[in-house]
Amino acid sequence: MNSLDANTRNTKSKGDIRSLRLKGNVPGIVYGGTNQNEKVSISKKTLKYLIDKENFLSNIITLNLDGKPQNVLPREITYNVISDEPIHIDFLRVVPGVKIRIEVPVQFINHETSPGLKRGGVLNIVRRKIELRCPSEKIPESITIDLDGIEIGESFKISSIKLEEGVLPTIMGRDFVIATLAAPTVMKEPEKPAETAEGEDAATEAKDATLAADGDKKEGEEKKSPEEKK
Repeated sequence: MNSLDANTRNTKSKGDIRSLRLKGNVPGIVYGGTNQNEKVSISKKTLKYLIDKENFLSNIITLNLDGKPQNVLPREITYNVISDEPIHIDFLRVVPGVKIRIEVPVQFINHETSPGLKRGGVLNIVRRKIELRCPSEKIPESITIDLDGIEIGESFKISSIKLEEGVLPTIMGRDFVIATLAAPTVMKEPEKPAETAEGEDAATEAKDATLAADGDKKEGEEKKSPEEKK
């Protein structure tokens, strides 16, 4: 589990917030449970490092607030529209028994032992994340799908995923598809232009033009007077 150091902040105005950010910190808030909301300040450098790590928004982290640890879940990050730098973050307290909605990434393993992939099959991923409703202390880091032994034509549905007790997909009443192993896509080579036919047409046009020219020539000779022909 990742950890993040934070300090309580006593900012009361926009100027205080601006000053905090100029010092390389990001303001945030911790909410949820029976405790009051807590205003916090976090090092932007450390926060950016964690954000760059995979699945930051679906992993519980230990927030050391003034040295006192508590488990939280990053919920929302606000970015500067120009610099794309983080300027605010919300954390949800992890309270046992309280259910939350969260998107969990889908992870595929054992690509190398799938006969279907070895024969050129294509893994068609329909959903890269699945929204779950679960107790905050039971959030899975990912949903893992094992491709070992999978052949072309097989598919993975939510019913084939073993979830912990109390963890349910938010889409109920429908056994939706997560991924399929499809047959290789064969690109059909575009048809070659009918060069021969076009050549024949051109030759015919040229022949017709020649015949027409000869006809005009003969007609001109016929119209000449006997004196002109001498």
